[in-house]
Amino acid sequence: MTHGDGFPYRAPWWLPGGNPQTLWAALVARRHFGPAPRWRRSRWSTPDGDFVDVDESLHASDSQAPLLVLFHGLEGSSASQYAVAFADFAAAHGLAYAVPHFRGCSGELNHAPRAYHSGDFAEIDWILRRFATENPDRPLLAVGVSLGGNALMRWAGEMGQEAQQRVRAIASVCSPLDLAAGGCAIGRGFNRLVYTRMFMRSMVPKALQKLEQHPGLFDREALLAARDLYEFDNLFTAPLHGFRDTADYWARASAKPVLQRIRVPALALNARNDPFVPAASLPGPQDTSASVVLWQPPQGGHVGFPVSQGPFGLPGHVRAMPEAVGNWLLAHL
Repeated sequence: MTHGDGFPYRAPWWLPGGNPQTLWAALVARRHFGPAPRWRRSRWSTPDGDFVDVDESLHASDSQAPLLVLFHGLEGSSASQYAVAFADFAAAHGLAYAVPHFRGCSGELNHAPRAYHSGDFAEIDWILRRFATENPDRPLLAVGVSLGGNALMRWAGEMGQEAQQRVRAIASVCSPLDLAAGGCAIGRGFNRLVYTRMFMRSMVPKALQKLEQHPGLFDREALLAARDLYEFDNLFTAPLHGFRDTADYWARASAKPVLQRIRVPALALNARNDPFVPAASLPGPQDTSASVVLWQPPQGGHVGFPVSQGPFGLPGHVRAMPEAVGNWLLAHL
C-alpha cells in the first residue's frame, strides 16, 4: 500500500522545499533528546581478508532486547545525523543498536581493491548473519538510509523467504530505489553544485588513496577530471565491483526491480520532495510484494524531516523520523 499517513510529516512553515529541509536537518537541527551516544568499536575481519568497523552504542539494554542495525548512506558513518537520531531512539526504547560501516567509511581506508556500492547485498548478508550469530537471543531489526536502504532492500529481494531467518523487519529511508533516476537527479542544477561537490570532495581523495594502495587500479587523470557521480562511478565504483559501466551498475544494483520478491515485513519511506530521488521514480503498489509498505509523505527532503521545537521552532530536531520508522519496526516483532 502507498500512503503518507503512516508518517504524517508536516514541515515547519519556515523550511519550504526539499533542499532547505535536507540541509537544515543535516547541518543545524538537534539530533538527540537524551545524552549523545557513546560508541564501542569492533573490527570484523571479512571473508576476503579485509575489515569492517562496527560501532555499538554503549547505552544499557536488556540481554534479550531487540538489536537495531543501521546501514548508513553514501559517505555516512555512525556520526551522521540520522545515525545519532536512531541511537537516541534505541536508547529511549531499550534496544541494542549498532552501525556497521561500509568499507572505507569508518575513518580508515580498507585493504582490498574495492570499496562499497549501492547494491552490495552480499556484504549486507554477511553482516546480518554475523549479528544474528553473535546475538542469538536478540530479535534483529534493520534500517538502511539512502544508499544503505537500497542495498538492504536489494538484499531482502534477493533472499526472498530466507530473509525471515535473519531479521524480523526492515526499513529503507529516502533510498534511491531506482539508481538511474537518483543518479541523474543529483547530477543536475543545484544538486550538482552542492551535493555532488560535497560527495566528490570526500570520495575522490579516498579513491586516490586506493590507487596508491593498488597501483594501476584505474586512470588517475581521468578520475581527477571527473565532475559528477556518473563519471566517478564509471571510472571507480562500477569496474571495481564487477559492473561494466555506470549504466550497468545503476541498472543491476537498483532495488526497485526486486521489491516484488521481498517476503519479510519491509517499509520504504520516501519524501516526495526529496531532491535526490524524483517522485516519479518512486515505487507504487504494483512494484512491490504484499510484504512492502510504502510511506510517501509530500514533505521531508532527503533524510531531513526536521520538526519545529520550542517557542520559535529553532533549530528544531530530527527525532520524529526515527520514532515513526522505529515504532513501525517494533510493531513487527
